Amino acid sequence: MFGGHVTVPVNSPHLRKSGSRQLFSDLGSSEEGASHLIESEMKGVGGTPLATAAMLPSPVLLWRLKVMLFFLWGFSCCKIGWDSVMRMSLDLRDLFLYEAFLYYNPFLLVTAAVWFWGVNLWVFAQANVNYSKIFDLDQNHLTHKEIWKCATWMTIIVPTSMTSYLYLYSHGEVSWAASQPVLLYTAVAIILIFPFDIFYLSSRFFLLRTLWRIVFPFQAIAFADFFVADILTSMSKVFSDLERSVCRMVHKQVATIAWFEADSVCGSHAVAIPVVLVLPYIFRFFQCLRQYKDTREKTSLLNALKYSTAVPVIFLSALKYHVFPDSWINFYRPLWLLSSVVNSLYSFYWDVTRDWDLSCFTRIFKFTKPHLVSQIVYGQKWVYLWVIGSNLILRCTWTYKLSAHLRHNHLTVFAITALEIFRRFQWAFFRVENEWNKMNSKQNLQMGDISVEEEKLLNVNNHNV
Repeated sequence: MFGGHVTVPVNSPHLRKSGSRQLFSDLGSSEEGASHLIESEMKGVGGTPLATAAMLPSPVLLWRLKVMLFFLWGFSCCKIGWDSVMRMSLDLRDLFLYEAFLYYNPFLLVTAAVWFWGVNLWVFAQANVNYSKIFDLDQNHLTHKEIWKCATWMTIIVPTSMTSYLYLYSHGEVSWAASQPVLLYTAVAIILIFPFDIFYLSSRFFLLRTLWRIVFPFQAIAFADFFVADILTSMSKVFSDLERSVCRMVHKQVATIAWFEADSVCGSHAVAIPVVLVLPYIFRFFQCLRQYKDTREKTSLLNALKYSTAVPVIFLSALKYHVFPDSWINFYRPLWLLSSVVNSLYSFYWDVTRDWDLSCFTRIFKFTKPHLVSQIVYGQKWVYLWVIGSNLILRCTWTYKLSAHLRHNHLTVFAITALEIFRRFQWAFFRVENEWNKMNSKQNLQMGDISVEEEKLLNVNNHNV
């Protein structure tokens, strides 16, 4: 009885309930079924073994490891850079620090702008502002996480190249040191124009297309066109330094003292400096004229006048190197100061009343028409006071950057340029908010018109609904 083969009914209620999985059909296959059950339990979701899943580190641990490596890398760059500078002789130390600063400060400022833009997108997403609709982006547009990822790589690559430049030069490898900024500039140019579907091709194409539309405004001006053009005006110092850096690379003046001659082709007295500084304002000026041609709105002409006030600030400053000192002090410098005040105050007024639509500051004290982003981010009165006050101060200090005769104070100019990028970061919140509310207002008006038309039709036909 106990030693014979026993057949167990497959559908026995003692072994198997309805809808459950069949474990084994007879006692002879019990070992095979048990082993299969143990093997299935040892696998997680998707067939991943639990032992392997347990060996994988947690996301929090990976994030902490990345942060630790990032700070370790930053400390290493600072230590190597400092030791390299201390190895240089005193008579050359300041000169080559200034040169290294010239080559790399444009990319450091661009990196800061990318970080700030990621914050802008994050706030827009939190506030449910459809920025992709405002900028007419496709479904493959970059999110704030992807923007921050790009900014992280830029934060790593640019200081690493700068540290390599200082280290190689201080150790006598002048030719290798001179190649570092050249390689960086070349790599950036290649990545921007790379035609294959890597490195966010659609976003790179959108940026290049927007830049093309800014330089050649032969078509109607879209919101993204003048938004990016306004950002370029805040980065005119970046483009000026890029021009000087490329000029020295072309003329093989990298890691030499020939570039320090003020009257050289790439020196601080070069005519190209004010020309490059004024280009973003010229582009924005012609955009306003194009907008007036399309809309016939007089505000476009007033906006063009605002950008034209930056031209005398730039060129009057550049005249210091081409006129006699007495003429500069008695005539041209007072004109430069006057044009600076006009440009700063005009730009400040336009930011607050036109770009932000604060209606002569009434929204500071009474939120009669609260905006979506205002409720989330700028809902406190002190935030409005801070933004308006800081905007006025930074608008005035920005004139310092536009003045070519003050460029030798490179650390001060760098700090002011960084503050201007921060000011533009604040400006972007209100500018996009204003555009978003205009789009919603138009949509509400259209819906209201449709409702009125439907009501008229119902009344005419005497329909009771």
